[in-house]
Amino acid sequence: MFEAPMRRRPLLALLGAACLPGALHAQGGAWPEKPVRLIVPFPPGGGTDALARILATGLSRLWGQPLVVDNRAGAQGNIGTQMAIKSPPDGYTLVFAHQGVMTVNPHLYAQIGFDPLKDMQPVSLGTVQPFLLVAHPSVPASNLAELTALAKREPGKLTFASSASGPQMAGELYKATAGVSMLHVAYKGAGPAVVDVLGGTVNLMVANPTSVAPHIKSGKLKGIVVFGNERIDILPEVPTAAEAGFPELGRNPEWYGFGVPTGTPAAVVQKLNHDIGSVLNSDEAQKAIRGLGLIPSPSTPEAFAQRLRSDYEVWGRVVKISGAKAEGS
Repeated sequence: MFEAPMRRRPLLALLGAACLPGALHAQGGAWPEKPVRLIVPFPPGGGTDALARILATGLSRLWGQPLVVDNRAGAQGNIGTQMAIKSPPDGYTLVFAHQGVMTVNPHLYAQIGFDPLKDMQPVSLGTVQPFLLVAHPSVPASNLAELTALAKREPGKLTFASSASGPQMAGELYKATAGVSMLHVAYKGAGPAVVDVLGGTVNLMVANPTSVAPHIKSGKLKGIVVFGNERIDILPEVPTAAEAGFPELGRNPEWYGFGVPTGTPAAVVQKLNHDIGSVLNSDEAQKAIRGLGLIPSPSTPEAFAQRLRSDYEVWGRVVKISGAKAEGS
């Protein structure tokens, strides 16, 4: 009478094994068997590229296969993201998921070529970081209160740069919250935007810490405020939005994450999540990433999916309030 349970045990063990990374050996070999491509939808030189290359170093070492960083810039990240998301769901193309592209662009553009909530399987968050508002030294304001007063005295005179839709909407949220008028100037990458704010062509810039922290430290730019509720290690002297009396500006920071096209085998997603977490939690990566002003924040696929959906709704409301639309959309 014990024969049936005994016969079920090998079957149950087999089913359990199929859920483990060892299941990746099925279909003819262990994954990855060849180089893996990580498509970054922005040009080299910014925070996205820096994080991608730190991750590539760690994963290439772990896998014994190269993780190749492929920068495909254009349309505020839409072009590269569409290319990644529409790739075959075989685990050999990873999506560098940028907060602005995934949660702002769908509301800013009439068409972006993909649905971030349906076409991408979230794998893990990578980092979370606040935006920074910086100013050229010629701007007669050293903190957010002074800047707000200046903008109210001279409506529409101040200009602010951004290199993606995420920082653009952070600037628009500040404008709406403070009741000020400033002119937005869009750039195709952080590099050109930083050059123009350093030269005084534009007065202000909203950016992630990686792009502007060295210039704040050298005195070439002024750090006005961290759009977050905690100061950051790399710039401890720059006050937070909460300290400046605008706590709502720090509730939805920028994030970078990683995904794969929907339909990628679950075992590959599981292994990717485990390996990305291992690299991001390593002492070497932690030091390098925090040195950029970013906060390593690996997560479960479920937690990343929840963050994606929540921010999609929040930034959709901000875009609607701002009335902003992408050029040509």
